[in-house]
Amino acid sequence: MPFTLATWNINSVRLRAELVARLLREEAPDVLCLQECKSPVDKIPREVFAALGYPHMVARGQKGYNGVAILSKLPLVDAGEQDFARLGHARHVAARLENGTTIHNFYVPAGGDKPNREVNEKFGQKLDYLTEMRDWFHAETPRKAILVGDLNIAPREDDVWDHKALLKIVSHTPVEVEHLGAVQEAGDWVDITRQDVPEGRLYSWWSYRARDWDAADKGRRLDHIWATSDISGAGHSSRVLRPVRGWEKPSDHAPVFATFDL
Repeated sequence: MPFTLATWNINSVRLRAELVARLLREEAPDVLCLQECKSPVDKIPREVFAALGYPHMVARGQKGYNGVAILSKLPLVDAGEQDFARLGHARHVAARLENGTTIHNFYVPAGGDKPNREVNEKFGQKLDYLTEMRDWFHAETPRKAILVGDLNIAPREDDVWDHKALLKIVSHTPVEVEHLGAVQEAGDWVDITRQDVPEGRLYSWWSYRARDWDAADKGRRLDHIWATSDISGAGHSSRVLRPVRGWEKPSDHAPVFATFDL
């Protein structure tokens, strides 16, 4: 039975609960993975989402920052979390659908402003987080799994508005791209979005700093949907809902969608 999955860095699920509700009403994905919820789990307005047909939720939260949640029409069970780099942050949660598919929802650290771990502790934490993700997937090779989230890296040249200009900007530096590639290889992950849209510029994030983000179009593809190779052939219909970035008081990210025939 096919199901549609979406991932969205919501930048405060309580502040933007109505935007989440609008997405659920208008697009009706079977599963919605949220990042940067900025809320303890018990404060997530799950009753709003349940009333729209999403009674199932698996989440990890913190007050004021980080936080990940999986909302679902379909029954799912909690499959745990990992605290990579021992940051004590709510950055990962996993859930398992009744068909045996495991969904990993990640919010990888942004990494601060300077791409140098000697002067920027946050950049070092980001690289360490990715290294431990790689090691975990090496140790426990996933199967029948989907990985989504704000991975805070735009790996390809056409995942950013200007490759050369961003080579020294956190989220597109060669060392970050290398680390993300190692994670992908370790888990035998396939980038479903680029499997479906192999060529051309594609973004999911546009900075709040741009006066007119749409006209400037200085975007980056920071949000990803991957699947293990054993089920990657079942993924299709990938899309980024760019218009959502233009909703009133939006997140700076747009939702990314894919459908799986599993």
